[in-house]
Amino acid sequence: MPRPPPRGADPRTHRPGDRAVRGARTPGRRGLALLGLALLPAACASPEPSLYRLLPAPGPVRRTRPLTVELRQVSVPGYLDRPEIIRAGEGARLRSLGNERWAEPLGDLLGSVLAENLALRLPDATVVTEGGALRAEGDVVVEVDVQRFEAGSANVVELVAQVSVRSRADRERRTTRVVRARRAATGPDTPALVGAMSAALGEVAEAVASMVRG
Repeated sequence: MPRPPPRGADPRTHRPGDRAVRGARTPGRRGLALLGLALLPAACASPEPSLYRLLPAPGPVRRTRPLTVELRQVSVPGYLDRPEIIRAGEGARLRSLGNERWAEPLGDLLGSVLAENLALRLPDATVVTEGGALRAEGDVVVEVDVQRFEAGSANVVELVAQVSVRSRADRERRTTRVVRARRAATGPDTPALVGAMSAALGEVAEAVASMVRG
């Protein structure tokens, strides 16, 4: 015997099982909440950052007597001492490339690549770094203080560094100079920017090598 229609329902339009069908098709609040939680990780997931490193740049070879060159820890300004690659904007504005990052702290990266650059230019010398595994007192001590190192809106990298070279045997014999290097990137993307930065660091190595030889 068919079930009578619910109170207040129009008997002409009511069909048996209507309530059950509507209940099966309409998700409850609990179901909606679980669905939202399931979609949340996908919505909040961020892409993996791209990591970059500087590369050594070849340069002219300078002959020296056999000596040990000790490269002290390269110092960088606070605004560059961060994982993200920094670009200069208009005026005093700086722009952080959020997911474009250095593979290691910039000061460490500059030190290791600068040491490679010096070894290429001074093949008669042994180049050691302050934080490296090899411990040796250098005949010549090199200190580098980077003051500026970024690309502007014209995609030109500018590196400004104060360099000091002194003899360990003669502490009064010290040479200090400011090195300025400018290199235009081949394009606006980050790989081109990092390539220009590597070339600019090679110019600093060139200046240091000439100071050591002199």
